[in-house]
Amino acid sequence: MDRTFQVRTATFVIVGLIVASLGALWLLQGLGIVYMRPVLCFADCDPVQGPSAIWAVVGALMLTGGGAALVWALRRRTD
Repeated sequence: MDRTFQVRTATFVIVGLIVASLGALWLLQGLGIVYMRPVLCFADCDPVQGPSAIWAVVGALMLTGGGAALVWALRRRTD
């Protein structure tokens, strides 16, 4: 394996973990399982009260995309 391939694989693993983690958090928030106050506010920030279908869908998509990036990166590494 060459160095470029290893760096690319490591990058996909790190990005996949970050995206999947954010997706899982947003999915749990959208389903109303996890409640958090906003961390950064630039305007009138109100916390999401109760479940939100939009955040659940966005979280599910992010979780799926991050998981796919992880699987792709780890499969390529073993070939």
